[in-house]
This record gives sequence, structure tokens and C-alpha cells, in this order.
Amino acid sequence: MNARKRHSTDMKHVKDNMKVTFQHRQKVVQEPATASTVLDLSPRFLDTPGLIDQDFTMLFVGEEVSAKYLAKWPTKPRIIKDCKNLSQSTELDELLISAQRYSDEGGGCQLLLLHLLPPTSKGGKSSKISTSDAAHHLMKFIKVGGSTEAFLKAGSTQPFVLCVGERKNIIQSFYIILDQKVIPCVTQMGVAGSDKAKLFKAHFLFAVSFDKALDNFYTFIQTTVYGIDVGSVKESPRVRETRGSLHCTV
Repeated sequence: MNARKRHSTDMKHVKDNMKVTFQHRQKVVQEPATASTVLDLSPRFLDTPGLIDQDFTMLFVGEEVSAKYLAKWPTKPRIIKDCKNLSQSTELDELLISAQRYSDEGGGCQLLLLHLLPPTSKGGKSSKISTSDAAHHLMKFIKVGGSTEAFLKAGSTQPFVLCVGERKNIIQSFYIILDQKVIPCVTQMGVAGSDKAKLFKAHFLFAVSFDKALDNFYTFIQTTVYGIDVGSVKESPRVRETRGSLHCTV
């Protein structure tokens, strides 16, 4: 890639060039020795929103799989109804109040789903980590004007969403933090949890394993929402039960 292409500010030109280099990028991430270098080799991920969606569409050869998020995501009323049957906590009560107060089906709805799919340890028993702690593995919040430096220095080995806003229920922008690098994402207004969808996609594009605390959550999205590797990926009983309770199909 020559210098002019690497630093082009023409969005179409950047995206077209990234399409050309897609296959090479996939070879890089599939090799353990080079997987961690992919963002150094393709730095446009760090300044060009939309590239995660583009690569995910190419990975699954077309828009059909990528578009399933909108068609298959369980509705907010159904998620709220099932969460009301859970053992109540201060955090869950706050999420339920927020979800019912605001029409947006974003982060709060996603976190409610996480309560339906809590962390488990081997054998299906509850792990020591709480759902509240698991939520911090999924997303973190910073006020507008705050520094991302602390999040980058934390050295998390798992990608997560960094939400930026005046308040947690009013998010202006969001980023994916991966390998101590910041990947900007396009905010899809009115699309339920589009940030978590991109986070899920990043796992596939950059060959990153799921965070153990979020395995149920991500497996549900993989099989139930996107229909990826259905029948071959191992699902916990909780994932299957939640799919049935939410009236979802694969």
C-alpha cells in the first residue's frame, strides 16, 4: 500500500482499498504469530468508521448474515417481560426503569439481555463473577471530554465498547477498544445495540476468543441472532432456554 492510499481521506477510496486487502487481512488474523499485528498493518480501522461492518459482510459473503441483526434481535418488550421474572437487584431495577422510559433499544436493552444470560462456569454452575461485573467486560462509559488513556493503559486482553456521552443513557459516540487501540464506530440511531453488534463482529474479524464471562451472551448473538455455526457451536442450556423464552428461532 503506497503512502497516498494509506493516508487518503476519501472514504470511498479507503473502503475500496480495504476490500482489495481483505483476503490478506484474513490470512494475517488466522496465524497466531501475526494476528495481533492486523491493526498495525491496516491502520485505517483506527480512523475510518464502517470498516468493521464492511469486512464482516465480506467474511460472510454478502449482506444476508450481517442484516440478520435487525431481523432477529428479540424485541424490547419481550426482554423486559422476562427480566421482570428474575431475582430483582438495584442494578436490574434501574435498567428496567430506563428501558421502559426511553424509546431507544440500545445499551440498556443489551444489558438486560446479559441478565438473562449471566456468566457461568464449567458445569453450568454460577461463577464468582456477577452479571454487574460481566457488564463492565462488555462496555465502559466515559463522559464527553474525558481521556481514553486510562482505558488503554488497563491492558485488557478482550475487546470492549467504550461509550462516550453526557450520561450513560445519552451516548454521543462509541468506540471498540482492542489491543490498546481505539476503533471508531458509526452510531446507528434507533438500531438496538448497534455498538454491541460491531463488538461481536470484531471478534470474528480479528480472530479474538469470547470473554469467558460473556460466553453465553456472545453465543446467543452468534447462533440465535446471526445464525452462525448453528448446530456446531456448543450452546449452554441457558442459551437454549432464553431463546425459547424470547420466542426466537434459528
